[in-house]
Amino acid sequence: MPSSCCFASPPAAIRILRRRMASAPPRAFQLRLNPLTGDSEWLVVDDEDPVVDDEAPPPPPRHLLSTTSYLDMLNDTARNRAYRRAIDAAVTDPFSRVLDIGAGTGLLSMMAARALAAAGGETRGSVSACESYLPMGKLMRKVLRANGMENRVKVFHKRSDELKVGDDMDSPADILVSEILDSELLGEGLIPTLQQAHDMLLTTNPKIVPYRATTYGQLVESTFLWKLHDLHNNEANAADGVWLTPGGMERIVSVKLQKHAMQCDALEDEIRLLSEPFKVFEFDFWKRPDSHRETNIKIRTTQDGHVHAIISWWVLQLDSAGSIFYSTAPRWARQSSTEDVQHDMKDWCDHWKHCVWFTQGKGIPATEDQVLSLRARHNQTSISYQLNIDDEACDRGFQGDHLTLLPERIALYGDKDWRSALINTIRNALTVKCSPTCVVADDSLFLALLISSISPTSKVIAMYPGLRDKGATYLRAVADANNISIDKIQVIGKRASSLSADDLKHKKVNLLVGEPFYYGSEGMLPWQNLRFWNVRTLLDSMLSEDAFIMPCKGILRLCAMSLPDLWRSRCNLKDVEGFDHSVVNETLGACGDLPDDQQGPCLPYYVWQCGYSKKLSEVYSLMDFNFSEPIHSCFGKTKIEFSHDGTCHGFAVWIDWVLDEKKSVVLTTGPDNRYWKQGVQLFSKPVEVNPGKSAMHVEASFDPSTGELTFSTSSASICS
Repeated sequence: MPSSCCFASPPAAIRILRRRMASAPPRAFQLRLNPLTGDSEWLVVDDEDPVVDDEAPPPPPRHLLSTTSYLDMLNDTARNRAYRRAIDAAVTDPFSRVLDIGAGTGLLSMMAARALAAAGGETRGSVSACESYLPMGKLMRKVLRANGMENRVKVFHKRSDELKVGDDMDSPADILVSEILDSELLGEGLIPTLQQAHDMLLTTNPKIVPYRATTYGQLVESTFLWKLHDLHNNEANAADGVWLTPGGMERIVSVKLQKHAMQCDALEDEIRLLSEPFKVFEFDFWKRPDSHRETNIKIRTTQDGHVHAIISWWVLQLDSAGSIFYSTAPRWARQSSTEDVQHDMKDWCDHWKHCVWFTQGKGIPATEDQVLSLRARHNQTSISYQLNIDDEACDRGFQGDHLTLLPERIALYGDKDWRSALINTIRNALTVKCSPTCVVADDSLFLALLISSISPTSKVIAMYPGLRDKGATYLRAVADANNISIDKIQVIGKRASSLSADDLKHKKVNLLVGEPFYYGSEGMLPWQNLRFWNVRTLLDSMLSEDAFIMPCKGILRLCAMSLPDLWRSRCNLKDVEGFDHSVVNETLGACGDLPDDQQGPCLPYYVWQCGYSKKLSEVYSLMDFNFSEPIHSCFGKTKIEFSHDGTCHGFAVWIDWVLDEKKSVVLTTGPDNRYWKQGVQLFSKPVEVNPGKSAMHVEASFDPSTGELTFSTSSASICS
């Protein structure tokens, strides 16, 4: 979960800069990305709600923390119940001094204060809550007030390594409660936070909740997982003559060597298990953890196959007695568990996923009953693997021309149909252009090489606003292998607003193309890539009259969906283990039981990873974005008629890219394409729908000044 602890980063998608001044209250600055320009702007978040006046800066967005996982975590009943039971078991001494690190909304702190009162220590013990992320700290104070706990929990807007015993805390704490765990376990800074706490903030032999965690792994074969990391062999299968990873440079473009969080339950039917689950590391939180460890594990394979990945998870033991557990194991591992203690069979959640570690190349071949050797290491923030001698390449460093991309981008670059669509469109465009000047407007690796290989006389200018020098170094490295003269490719490495006629040698642009893809913006809402339209607009005066623009259009599409698991995870909060959390709903962007004129924000998800899902309608077109025109505001509306019975929780929305003016080549980013995130707009209330009886009006508007899309819905009737 996202938490603000000693060494951990702030919540996902949020970066802050804090300033403290003796004469001013604490304030934080939240970084917000402008989706059309790629520029960042700072929003001021004051410690106290600011007085609104004409000169005051605009307030932060209403759904300030909607992109974090706090809401999903607080809707995780199994997790909350396990912590409540463990805290009740730990806080039995009326003189207990409890410290909560990364307190979030203060749920664990309030549990501790309630347990302390039950032990008769309401006025004798103490509870301190440490939350460094100021917007969350403000929200926690509201929750404490709503539950009459403001005088029973002392709040510190600090990192835990800024706390001082004798200054902030009267004495060391004898109980530590915390939840600074991510899907990998260590990525939120768990180890350095516990080290510093044991050294500076806790008594000798303190009670710790949670008490211990054990990480597990399992060897698997999966064609889908293989495609997410092995670009070289997949583009070899495409056999189209464009090499992003030429021979001898197989890993010049790859996924980052780390564990990748993913909902693997959705892949259960596509995974062959090649081993039983095996233990990797055990972390005892009740004592000071080591920064680094290494272990060698012998794994006996259960059937023939190729090990494409290691899927991992963890099991949390929350109490010292070993009676309270929480597991993030995939469904198949929970169902086949033979351990003495049965772990909670919890519902789908999004705040903790499974983790995938990719092996290299086509995978490591294995035969049934073979013993493989796995070397596992951990440092302060991550766990890594090396499987047999074949994986020694994992340890080798890379040169400066090496690029790391998200797994989904790697898979897309190796997809034969995707590559073919771009190749055919570009080839057709170049048949009527003689020695054109071509601008690759985004960070596409593929298009720069493709155009240069099809038309050696073309002048290709790669803007690479995100890749910049990395992109230039990469192109130089692979040019020879693609029989390209590198002097025909120029990397500008700047944004469109800075491009000048001098950069183009005062020539008009005949081809303006993009995938579109902007490095560093992956995983955002689909229309964030309308940045391409803004770039086209900024370059309008530099385009020739007959300039070919690809894609030529974007079509906003949507489909009504039943998403019960996602709905539960994003649902309006009321009572959480006996504590009122209703004051957090708007800030966290909750859905459910909202006034009819309100709805939560549209958020990016891989719909295929959102638990149970069902399409309840056909796909509808809602709005067109015509890139032959300068960017402008757009409005669209449609009437959705439902084709299946069910409970409609909202709709998935995405953009299909029309590559050519004949509309013969269209690349979809919808739910059936698992390499793209879709936007998911959940309704204020679920709706029971029936074919031929239920319908819904959906309207959307696009604001070119902000790059944002807004939606509104209303029910409609179908006349018999």
